Amino acid sequence: MKIQHDSASGHVSGEAEYIDDRLPVAGEVFVDVFYSPVAHARIKSVDLSAASAVRGVLGIWDASALHENLWGSIFVDQPYLADKLVQYAGEAILVIAAESLEAIHLCKKAIRVEFEELKPILSVVEAIAAKAFIGPERTIACGDVGAALASAPNRLKGVIEMSGQDHFYLESQACIAYPREDGQVEVHSSSQHPTEVQHMVAEALGLKMNQVVVVVKRMGGGFGGKESQAGPFAVYAAMVALQLRRAARCVLTKDDDMRITGKRNPFHNFYEVGFDNDGRVLALKAELFSDGGAYADLSTAIMERAMLHLDNAYFIPNFRVSGQVCKTNTAPNTAFRGFGGPKGIVTIENIIEQIAEKLGRDAFDVRQLNVYQKGQQTPYGQEIDDSILPELYDRLRRSCDYDIRLTAALRHNASRSATWRGLSATAVKFGISFTTRHLNQGNALVNVHMDGTVQISSGATEMGQGVNTKLAQIAAEVLGLTMDDVRVMPTSTEKNHNTSATAASSGSDINGRAVEAACLEIRGRLSKVAAAVFARPVEMRGRKVAGAGTAPEIKIDNMPDVEMKFTGGMVASLKGESIALRDLILEAYLNRISLAGYGFYRYPGIFFNKETGQGRPFFYYTNGVACSEVSVDRLTGEVKVLRSDLIMDLGRTQIAGIDRGQVTGAFIQGMGWVTTEQLAYSDKGVLLTFSPSTYKIPNVQDIPREFNIELIENPLNARNVRGSKAVGEPPLMLAISVWTAIRNALFAAGRGPIQLRVPATQEQAALNLFPEARP
Repeated sequence: MKIQHDSASGHVSGEAEYIDDRLPVAGEVFVDVFYSPVAHARIKSVDLSAASAVRGVLGIWDASALHENLWGSIFVDQPYLADKLVQYAGEAILVIAAESLEAIHLCKKAIRVEFEELKPILSVVEAIAAKAFIGPERTIACGDVGAALASAPNRLKGVIEMSGQDHFYLESQACIAYPREDGQVEVHSSSQHPTEVQHMVAEALGLKMNQVVVVVKRMGGGFGGKESQAGPFAVYAAMVALQLRRAARCVLTKDDDMRITGKRNPFHNFYEVGFDNDGRVLALKAELFSDGGAYADLSTAIMERAMLHLDNAYFIPNFRVSGQVCKTNTAPNTAFRGFGGPKGIVTIENIIEQIAEKLGRDAFDVRQLNVYQKGQQTPYGQEIDDSILPELYDRLRRSCDYDIRLTAALRHNASRSATWRGLSATAVKFGISFTTRHLNQGNALVNVHMDGTVQISSGATEMGQGVNTKLAQIAAEVLGLTMDDVRVMPTSTEKNHNTSATAASSGSDINGRAVEAACLEIRGRLSKVAAAVFARPVEMRGRKVAGAGTAPEIKIDNMPDVEMKFTGGMVASLKGESIALRDLILEAYLNRISLAGYGFYRYPGIFFNKETGQGRPFFYYTNGVACSEVSVDRLTGEVKVLRSDLIMDLGRTQIAGIDRGQVTGAFIQGMGWVTTEQLAYSDKGVLLTFSPSTYKIPNVQDIPREFNIELIENPLNARNVRGSKAVGEPPLMLAISVWTAIRNALFAAGRGPIQLRVPATQEQAALNLFPEARP
C-alpha cells in the first residue's frame, strides 16, 4: 500500500503552515539582533542615542536584560548577547524590537559600537599552534598499535582536510512568542528540540519551566542546524514578548541566518596506517582535530561520533584514535546530518583508496578484504551482530556491473579522451542512538475519540522527513484503523515533557516505540471490553442497549489479558466474534474506561564510558553501500557524476516512498558537502558565502545522470520498531563514493601525489591535474 507523506499536498500547494505563515495578531512586533561585524574584539562603547530615536523602534536590549546570559548544550559557555567581548563575526550583541522591518533596518544602521579588534584564530592549524582547545582530548583504542605499525609490511602517513557545510534549510531560524497571563509565555519555534528551547527560555528569563510552553508544528528543514541553535532566537523573542506584553516575531533573513549560525565542523585529521601486501589493514593511528568555533555547542559530542565511526565498515585489529575540539573565532559549529560520522568515514575511505594505489590493487577488492564479518568487535568493544556488509558488497558488485565498468573506465582513460573516468565504491556502518545515554528516551500521548479517530502527541518534530507519517502508520496498524483516522498533533512541551531532540536518526525509532506502547495500552483495555461484550447475550451487545444502561457496567481492572484482532475498523475474537471498533470505543466510554494511552520508550542495553572509550554505544547499525562513477575534464577539472548505485539495509522499511526520499535527499546533500559546498571567509574571519548566489548547493545538473537506489529487506533486524532501521543520516555518508571516485579519476591522470580536500571542488580537481599551479 502506498502511503503519502502527511504534508505532501500542503508542501505542493503552499498551504502547509510554517512559523512566518502565522497571521500577525494585534500589536505584534518584529524582533531582530545587531551582531558583531568583526571576529574578535573588545566592546569599548555602545551608542544607542540615534538608534533609539528611529520612528517605530520600541526597544533595544543588551545582556543586562537577561536573568541568565550563558547557555550551552554540553558546556555552558556561550552568551546569548555578547557583553564585553565578541568572539566571532555574527555574534549577537543587542536585541531590537520595532513595529516594522524597515524600522529595524534603520535602527541597525544607526547603532554605533566601538570595537578594539584582537587577533583572531581562524583555522584548526592556528588553534593547534596556540593550544586553543574546547574540552578534553578523548581516546579510543584496542590492540597494540605501536607494535603492529612497526612490524607492518607497508605503512602510509597522511592528513585529510574537510571544510564545513551550511545547513541551507529553506526556512531560516524563526519563532514567535506570545505573552500569556501570570507571566507565562508560549513560543512557536522552528526547532528540533522543543524541551531545550523551553529550558533556555525559562533559564534566560528567570522563569520556571512550567511557565513556558514551546510548540513545534513543522520546520522547513533542519538537518541538525535547529537542534541547539534555535534556542537563542526563541529567548530573544520571548524576552521582548514579556518586556512589551506583545507578541514578538523573530525570523532571520537567509543572509543573516548564514552569518550568525554555525555549520558542519571542519576537520583536520592526521593518520598513519600499516597494512599487509594484500591490503589488509593491520593498524591505524589517527589524530582528529575539529573546528568547534568560538563556543562548545555540540562539538565535543560530534568529535566523539567521528572517532566512533573512523573504523566505518572495516575491521582494524590494532587501533588508536584521539580527538580534540579546537577553539576558533568563527560561529560555533553544531550538529549536521551525520553528526561527526562523515568525518571519520571519509578518513578511512580515503585511507583504503591510498592503500589500493600503493599496492596497485583495485580499491573494491581491498574493501571486501577488510569488511566487518559477523562476530568481530569494533575498537570500542561492540560486537557486530546483525551486519550483512559482506553480502551488500557482493550484491553491489553484481548489480552495478562493477567489473565490466572498471574495464571500460580503464580503457577510456587510455584513449586520450577529453575526460578522466573514476569509479569507486564505499560503505556505511552507522550507529543508531545518541552517544549520550540519557537522550535515548521518548514519550507519547495517544487520545482515542468517540468517533473512532485518534490524535497523537509525541516528542518527535517534523522537519520534512516524514516522522509524523510513520507515527500515524504505527498507530493505525496497532488499532486497526486507516491512516485518515489518525492525526499527529504539533509537538508541544505541555503534552510531552523532557523530550530529546529529533536527531541522531532516532526520531522515528524512539517516538515510534512510545506511540506503539501507548496504542497497545489502549488496545489492551479495549480487548478486555470486547471480551466482556462478547460474553453478553447477542441481544445485549448493541450500542443502544448499552447506552440505555440496561447492561451491567463493564469492569476490567481484574480481568486477565485477552487476545483480539484489530483490523479494518473491526475487533474480532479468536472464536470469530466481532464488533465495529467505533461501537467498542463507545462501549468503553459509557463504561468509564480510559481511551487515552501514555507510552514511554528507551533504547535498552546501551552504554559507553567516555573516559575509557569502551562500551556498546549503539542500539544497532544501519548499513549501506554505494558505487559512483565520475568524469573529470582534463583541462578544467569540471566534475560530472555519471552514475551512482546505492543499496541500503533498512530492515523492514516502514514506508518505502518516504524512506526512498530520505535516501535520495541524504545522498544529494552529502554530494554537496564533498563536491561543491565551499565556505569562504575573509582574512579577518567574516563569512563571504552567505547567500544562494555565493554558496553552491547541488542543482539538477549536479545529480547523477543515472541514479539507482535499492532498499533491501533484512529480516535479522528484529529489535527495532516494526523491524525497521533508521534512515535519516546514514545515506549521506554514501556520497563519499563520489569523492573517492574523483580521487580515482585524478589518480588515473598520474600527475603526482593527490592532495584532495573535502569538498573536491572544480578548483581542487584542477590543482591535482596541474600541480605546478598550486600556491
